[in-house]
Amino acid sequence: MTVSRAATVYDVADRAGVSIATVSRVLRSPEAVRPVTRERVLDAVAALGYVPSGSARGLAERRTGVLGLYFPGFDAADDAPALDVLSAGGRAAPPFTVVADGADADAHTSMLFLDEVLRGAELEAWKQGFVLMVGVGRDDPDRSTVRDMAGRVDGLMVLARSVPDDVLANLARRIPVVVLSGPPRGDHYDHVTVSNAEAMGELTRHVLSQVGDGDVVFLAGPADSPDGEQRREGVTAAVAAAGRAPVDVIRGDFTRASGRRAAEELLRTGVPSALIAANDQMALGALDVFRAAGVLVPQDVLVTGFDGIEATALSVPPLTTIRQPMIELGRAAVQVLARRLEQRDAPPLTARLPLRILLRESSRRAD
Repeated sequence: MTVSRAATVYDVADRAGVSIATVSRVLRSPEAVRPVTRERVLDAVAALGYVPSGSARGLAERRTGVLGLYFPGFDAADDAPALDVLSAGGRAAPPFTVVADGADADAHTSMLFLDEVLRGAELEAWKQGFVLMVGVGRDDPDRSTVRDMAGRVDGLMVLARSVPDDVLANLARRIPVVVLSGPPRGDHYDHVTVSNAEAMGELTRHVLSQVGDGDVVFLAGPADSPDGEQRREGVTAAVAAAGRAPVDVIRGDFTRASGRRAAEELLRTGVPSALIAANDQMALGALDVFRAAGVLVPQDVLVTGFDGIEATALSVPPLTTIRQPMIELGRAAVQVLARRLEQRDAPPLTARLPLRILLRESSRRAD
């Protein structure tokens, strides 16, 4: 079979009777070319089936047309057996299996927030004409994944503190960097974030209004999480402003399983009047344990979360939470990065997106 040669920009220029520079202008900025010339070039492109070379254009412009999004490996503990379809020896796999309901409840739950951020970034990258490359730092102690990504993309979006400061500073000398979540810390990166402390403080004031003199426990995230620590600061400040003793703090890791462990500990040491969790997954895990133990929510203990994932509206009872604009965070990060690519010398930008406090049954005491 004979494979025909792909048309080149020279073929288009020759057929249209123009220079290759004119062909390039028609393809990149058609409004800048006279209509008669533009139509002649476009007719030649259609007749020859010419497709511009993205790699060649990228070399000429020193751009790849790709943006990077780097996440930490929250699901790195996944030890489920891999499905090996190539070594099955032709044996048919069972069409289905039967498991106890809830057995897989924790699979990938820690990624729910990031899934939504990723979705928003994908949508906006497509709208802006970019391809999105996603890297996950699974078993990546030396951050080789993000270093490799930096050599393949025009700009990089990273979750706050998912990359060590020295590594991030080195990458930022090569390409623009946007940091997602967490406040600016005297750096020169663009940031996209939310008002964690302020919103959590307001939610805490609501909880205090419901429990009176009752005790409150805060279920915190990891100490190295900027978002989690801002939320802890919001709770602490609101409690101090109310003239109350400092709240007890239990550490989790943002997973539903760690919320269950925290609730089991509280069953042994004493269930508080309210449990404020740093994210929804931990709050939902606590609801699992309280429900199984016969502890009533909100009659015996108020429970609140943070993020606003879909499961909170379906829990029993529906969970009070703070709704993050997760999809909008991803979209905003791409918008900020695209702006930086066009305005390299502009001052660092911090885009702060609004939050919504959703008061539901889990935090309302009966009058």
